Amino acid sequence: MKPLQRVPASDLARLRAALAAALEGGPAVWPVPDLGAASADEASGAGASAALPAELREVDDAVALVVETSGSTAAPKRVALTADALVASAEATHEALGGHGQWLLALPGHYIAGAQVLVRSELAGLDPVSVPEGGFTAAGFAAAAATMLPGMPHYASLVPVQLARLVDGADRDPFVAAALRSFDAVLVGGQALGAELAERAEALGARIVRTYGSSETAGGCVYDGRALEGVRVRVVDGEVQLGGPTLASGYLGDPERTARAFLVERGERWYRTGDLGELLDDGRLRIRGRADDVVISGGVKVALGEVERAIRGLAGFAEAVVVAVRDGEWGERPGVAVEASALAGRGDDAVREQLAAMAAAVDAAGLPPAGRPVRLAALESMPRLDSGKPDRRVVAALLAARA
Repeated sequence: MKPLQRVPASDLARLRAALAAALEGGPAVWPVPDLGAASADEASGAGASAALPAELREVDDAVALVVETSGSTAAPKRVALTADALVASAEATHEALGGHGQWLLALPGHYIAGAQVLVRSELAGLDPVSVPEGGFTAAGFAAAAATMLPGMPHYASLVPVQLARLVDGADRDPFVAAALRSFDAVLVGGQALGAELAERAEALGARIVRTYGSSETAGGCVYDGRALEGVRVRVVDGEVQLGGPTLASGYLGDPERTARAFLVERGERWYRTGDLGELLDDGRLRIRGRADDVVISGGVKVALGEVERAIRGLAGFAEAVVVAVRDGEWGERPGVAVEASALAGRGDDAVREQLAAMAAAVDAAGLPPAGRPVRLAALESMPRLDSGKPDRRVVAALLAARA
């Protein structure tokens, strides 16, 4: 057993040093957004283990990183990742992209995508470049990109909402457009990337790589539908399961949850993602949505992720969010939330017209009539988690309040 130390993600120099030591077998690292009530000793690096609950003071010798994530539930999960898993993921990423390069850090280090940028940078022997503090902006991204070293590949890892800000900024500012084009690969993950946004980015010359994975797989492990080197993918009863060297050890202090999420068959470990998907004829993985986002509407199963995918092809709906809403006749039906700007200037009949357009899009996608949205809410701004993902619980509550 060895110590587990919490490190504030905002202290980038300290976090990088701690991660480098952890990869070499030193104390494990738990990046946190804010130490809050932690003691001054912990903030300075002393007494870090003592400030944690007893069951979290030490971890197995193989563990290098602990990432806390809520996933699709409210209860936090503390994902324990070994140095071997982190390195396997980072090296597979570099192999898929064509070699080591310099990374731009645009996501917090307490998320796996941010932590992996630091791990990849450590393995490449290159300092990452960080966007300015105070919130992600297109101008800040472009300014950071301008400081990157010449003569080598440049990479970045983003979530869709960040890419949307860059694309909007690039439409107005050639400097932002040039910065976006300067990257050899821009990884986009954390949630589904809408087709309209992807097309706009690619039309600007951005080299987008759609990634799929989670903290439990040491970050993205499927790129543009294809598994990274060593990663195994299968679909069992509609659920996507992942295996290979990038898998986490499990959840710290939660053996029951670990046993539910990770299984062993014929000596091979698999992670049950909870996502619905299918393997296409060419071997690519297609994600249909979350298993826990399937609703029963009039006795028919409706995957909300499929509905969301269908309507995001409509103009202005690239960032639409679909949640379940109560329906007196059908039980539950899909409801849609967009930012108010998506309906700006469309007149008083915009909601009725858009519901009709969404119904047509759902039908065209081959989904059942029960998948046609019955409610559309224009929100002043989309509620988001600090990772940039839509806060679907808040969205569902807002739609329920407007019923």
